[in-house]
Amino acid sequence: KVALAMWDVGHCDPKRCSGRKLLRLGLIQSLRLGGRRFPGVVLTPRAESTISPADSALVSKAGLAVVDCSWASLDSVPWSSIKAAHPRLLPFLVAANPVNYGKPCQLSCVEALAAALYIVGLPEEARLILRSFGWGDEFLSLNGELLSLYAQCRDAAEVIRTQKEYLDKAEQETLRKKDAEMDLPPSGSSEEEDEVLAEGLKQLDV
Repeated sequence: KVALAMWDVGHCDPKRCSGRKLLRLGLIQSLRLGGRRFPGVVLTPRAESTISPADSALVSKAGLAVVDCSWASLDSVPWSSIKAAHPRLLPFLVAANPVNYGKPCQLSCVEALAAALYIVGLPEEARLILRSFGWGDEFLSLNGELLSLYAQCRDAAEVIRTQKEYLDKAEQETLRKKDAEMDLPPSGSSEEEDEVLAEGLKQLDV
């Protein structure tokens, strides 16, 4: 079993925080700000390298950690107090949590951890922590294709290439549909998908 951990910077509502729920269930341990350097992989927006299957042995041996903070308050996070030996970014994925449903890249703690576990080849451990959330299966449903593609990559560079190819293909498909249905009223689901893809492309600058 992979050792999971988190730093809690106090941004989130305790009643809605997925990290706090994992803590209450005994599925994750809390890390002290300013404490010892975490030896495993740390999911953080401050990282420069993206997680990939190449991190599998490191995650299995030294663990996986996440920073529990608000996407709207990243500037107030005491990053200097969060000591990460192996910081990593997550590739493009879509949130299924009730707060940010459908938004690209704005994952909750449990979604981030589950995504990382899936990508490094531990899908059952990903499902285990998602099982405690009513929307957990929806996260895998929304991102199943992408997670499987990422899990087949060799390294971070290939994950980034896969991400770009997926988004480029999705954008082309969206444009094709718009051209084909120009004279028809768009459906609500199509509009929502287009908005998600457009926002994802903007955030990832691809």
